[in-house]
Amino acid sequence: MLSINLKEKVAIVTGGANGIGRATSLQLAKTGASVIVSDINFEGAKKVIQEILEMGGTGRAIKTDVTNKNDVTYMVNQTFSEFGQIDILVNNAGISKAIRFMDVDLDQFNDFFDVNVKGVYLCCQAVLVHMIKQNGGKIVNISSVAGKEADEFFVVYTATKSAVLGLTQGLAKEMSRYNINVNAVCPGIIQTKLWENLLKQLKGSPEYQDLREEEIWDQFVETIPLKRPQEPEDIANMV
Repeated sequence: MLSINLKEKVAIVTGGANGIGRATSLQLAKTGASVIVSDINFEGAKKVIQEILEMGGTGRAIKTDVTNKNDVTYMVNQTFSEFGQIDILVNNAGISKAIRFMDVDLDQFNDFFDVNVKGVYLCCQAVLVHMIKQNGGKIVNISSVAGKEADEFFVVYTATKSAVLGLTQGLAKEMSRYNINVNAVCPGIIQTKLWENLLKQLKGSPEYQDLREEEIWDQFVETIPLKRPQEPEDIANMV
């Protein structure tokens, strides 16, 4: 198994209170990094930090709305002020909803792009100020398999995750001169709270109304070659 030592490194994980974000925060802490768990759900973020402290790690929770530039600036400034460096950024904060394209109103459209795309832009730009000065760093953007292959009910979500892939590819080239790596991970079907909500939303559609949520879930899992969903820890290990 690949052994990674991130001792004396400082990592920020957005959307770190639950699911992939929580698993990634814990995994980074296990490898020695000091972890800033950033989330609009501050109580959830503090619980993850408590888990990190109990395992002997270090870090802090910072309440952050990634769509708000002032929040993002505060998160980055507080991290740099307390730890003196920022080595890793994991852009995990995101939203999804199973909804027909013709039912997406403008406010929902803007919400999708604000969190999933503008949030990545704001966090990358704020962190890169420090990474460029220190001539090094790692950014991992959490996209989705939906960013590479579209499906019904997820048209706008797919558009945002495709945008994240484009941003990642361009930024990787632009930042290479500063010894900064920029990559994306594309999770698939994972049994998290987000997916639990998606199943409830799909259950409310005519296409799935005759199926139980468990049956809908099984249909998605059946599309996976190994016939098993991913776990948040799978994505954390990839990050």
